[in-house]
Amino acid sequence: MGASAVNIVIGGEAGQGLVTVGEFLSRALVRAGYAIVVTQDYQSRIRGGHNTFAIRADSAPVVAPTEGIDLLVALSAETLDIHRSDLTDRALVLADAAHGLAGLPGLAVPYKELCPKPLYENMAALGVLGALLCLDPAWITGLIAEKFGRKGDEIVAANSQVFAAAMDWTIAQKAAFACLPPPEARGRRVMLHGNDAIALGGLAAGVDFCSFYPMTPGTSVIQTYIDHADRMGVVCEQAEDEIAAVIMAVGASYAGARPMVSTSGGGFALMVEGVSLSGMLETPVTIVVAQRPGPATGLPTRTEQADLDLVLSAGHGEFPRAIFAPGSVEQCFHLSYRAVDAAERFQSPVFILTDQFLADSFRDVAPFDLDSLPPVARPLTAVPDPAGYERYAVTGDGVSPRLIPGFCEATVVLDSDEHTPDGHITEDLGVRVTMQDKRMRKHDGLAKAALPPDVYGDPDNATLLTCWGSTLGAALEAAQALREKGEKAAVLHFSQVWPLTPDAFMPVLGQARRTVMVEGNFAGQLARLVRRETGYVFDGRVNRYDGLPFTAAYILERL
Repeated sequence: MGASAVNIVIGGEAGQGLVTVGEFLSRALVRAGYAIVVTQDYQSRIRGGHNTFAIRADSAPVVAPTEGIDLLVALSAETLDIHRSDLTDRALVLADAAHGLAGLPGLAVPYKELCPKPLYENMAALGVLGALLCLDPAWITGLIAEKFGRKGDEIVAANSQVFAAAMDWTIAQKAAFACLPPPEARGRRVMLHGNDAIALGGLAAGVDFCSFYPMTPGTSVIQTYIDHADRMGVVCEQAEDEIAAVIMAVGASYAGARPMVSTSGGGFALMVEGVSLSGMLETPVTIVVAQRPGPATGLPTRTEQADLDLVLSAGHGEFPRAIFAPGSVEQCFHLSYRAVDAAERFQSPVFILTDQFLADSFRDVAPFDLDSLPPVARPLTAVPDPAGYERYAVTGDGVSPRLIPGFCEATVVLDSDEHTPDGHITEDLGVRVTMQDKRMRKHDGLAKAALPPDVYGDPDNATLLTCWGSTLGAALEAAQALREKGEKAAVLHFSQVWPLTPDAFMPVLGQARRTVMVEGNFAGQLARLVRRETGYVFDGRVNRYDGLPFTAAYILERL
């Protein structure tokens, strides 16, 4: 192939099984030792529409999607027309012989001959791909047995036979597409998408309650909890709406649970009163907001980074919060764990901002080292003086002793109105000032604990691509491309976007020759936030808001 990376795009209609093909092939590649980045692009419909499952695979690590297509698997005739202009010089197209190749280079696959039923066409496509990439068939037949084993030996055998027949047919064609080179030795890897990792990070941190109302692309966080609920002792509750979901989480937290709520922008808009309640009650809750394009329903199955302003200001009144924005699947795990700890430690709402691209993007990751994780903060179950216990005692750092009711004789009083240190309602304006000062002192603790942005490369006299969240991979690849052309380039990535810590990044911005903010929204929300907090104005901006994820090519073209 010349280059070791290959970009495989499987296109077709919802209901044709393209996700099955994509996930099988992705898992086989990971088990064989290859690195992957998956991008799923799908329409908001149960059947029909044009969807794609793109796998960028390489023998060495990859960090971002790409645009040119090397292998196009067309499960529908429409796919050929849509992606004709995206094919690279070495591209090969796999299309149903019934549709033809429409003049494109490739293989017309006789699915009707290879498959006893149309139901198995995705297995035939998998067999063709496995042969073209020279994958050991054992990687895929093992997955077939795992996937369909509970349906019986007959179903496993039927799928395996179609897969084997398609591999044999492809080998007999002597197709010109070369094999993937041997993968680098990187140890055991597992395949997870961003929402899987967020849920697993929460499980590691002790999350044992999740309430939700389904909303793409946040639902798969909860689905992962549901998959592990019985074994891990997690209560999952689908509420009647998002308002109920967040209130359930606050109530569960008061009773001693560690809750997580997952939603998207439109659902979160309904939660903001509950967020404010969490701030006043000083009751921890971790909320995942998986961003998609708005306003209103917008593009419900596409990606964007336009909810930073919403999450930063959500809830009436003033109260402290923290906002994390993972840039990789590994960061999804570790920042989810950190977010739960921050919520518990500072008794405040804490947010994880992800997006459809990262939520649905499968990657190969090393198994997480659970033994190295620091302990998560815990509430109290006893106090020395139960009769004198004050839930909202005024402290120097603003963090009051949080007691779980029912574990000792102390009475735990909460109130959504302004309250005295012992939790009872008050309209004493002097007490109001004292309590608000106390609550807001927790912001200082959150700021001291905030993660500084990561610097990749030498920013001195360089083009500094600044970004946050899932844009990291594309920015890293764009900076590498600039360096290969002889231009100094580096990346500054914010994995926590609130509180900001100017001392940690202003010197880096000052070193650069030019600074460019790269973010997936129209207005440049992080750029404006940095300006508001520091007065700093970036030299330029690269924005994307068409519903698609950033690629290095997109960034480079607009620089």
